[in-house]
Amino acid sequence: MHRFGLVRAANAAAYLRGFVLSGIATVLVTRASLAQAGYPKVGSGNLHIAHALWGGLLMAAGVVIAVVFLGRPARMWATVVGGVGFGLFIDEIGKLVHKTGYFYRPAAGLIYLTFTLLAVLTQRAGGRTLLTPRERTVNAASAALAGITSGLTPEERRAAVRLIEEVDGEAQAALLHLLAAAPDRRPATPRPVRTAVARARTVAGRLAAHRMVLRVAVCYLVAQGALTMAGVIADDAIVTRAGERETGAVAAVACCAVVSTVLGAYGLARLRRDRTAAFRVFNAVVLLDILAGQVFKFTINQFAALSGLAIDLLVAWIIATELRRLRPGSPRRVPAADRR
Repeated sequence: MHRFGLVRAANAAAYLRGFVLSGIATVLVTRASLAQAGYPKVGSGNLHIAHALWGGLLMAAGVVIAVVFLGRPARMWATVVGGVGFGLFIDEIGKLVHKTGYFYRPAAGLIYLTFTLLAVLTQRAGGRTLLTPRERTVNAASAALAGITSGLTPEERRAAVRLIEEVDGEAQAALLHLLAAAPDRRPATPRPVRTAVARARTVAGRLAAHRMVLRVAVCYLVAQGALTMAGVIADDAIVTRAGERETGAVAAVACCAVVSTVLGAYGLARLRRDRTAAFRVFNAVVLLDILAGQVFKFTINQFAALSGLAIDLLVAWIIATELRRLRPGSPRRVPAADRR
């Protein structure tokens, strides 16, 4: 990438996350607003101004902001404006891929798949891939220049200094001097709010590690496949006309349910012998449903599938929390009966 002048940004994941979240929020608000208003047309006669057009204009505005302005605020504005524009654009994907138009049933699944792939990209961008010395230097320089524009919080200043701790030469000295010269900036979030958020995270982490919560999460994963299969069979008994269902999506959901059931039973069988391996299997089960099964559930149930997705995300967080605890070197949880 360096041959093309592309240098990875250390904080890319935060901006990508903002892009994805603003896009998702835009789709949900747009769908809810149009449903509430009865899907009105903007225009008269044969003229219809699709909101994909406004999406394209906002994405262009995001690019213009990123190109014309410098600094952290400009990047954030470009992220949010571009995310809203992308949400308006992708919401009309049904019109772009099928003659049925906006109400093309697989459109919901395609929208979900698009944002899922973006979320995976965000996760990869925030991974543990080490930056090269050149990338660390460039990121520290970018932070210093942004600090001259809008100031640096103590945490941002320390993070920039850490980037160039192992970089020698004149560049390090110049950047340290520039970082020291940048004015101070108070964190955007007040201290009481930050304290409350930190406490909430601590409480949530303890709750996720609670034995009963873990049991409920595991039982849900083990039973999920069987419950999904029962739902498919019941739906098949109720729906009699082929046009009322997406046969391919139903078959895909059934296949995912079978695989989930098998993997869940396997993980449950290994739970007593190897807890870490068992929870890795449980993690694979929930990821299978999030990355594959939910795509087809959105196709079948449309945006009513959001409730199932919310449960999946909660269970995925509980499983991931337990896997981090089981990782070698992590602090072990002490049973309440053994505490003094």
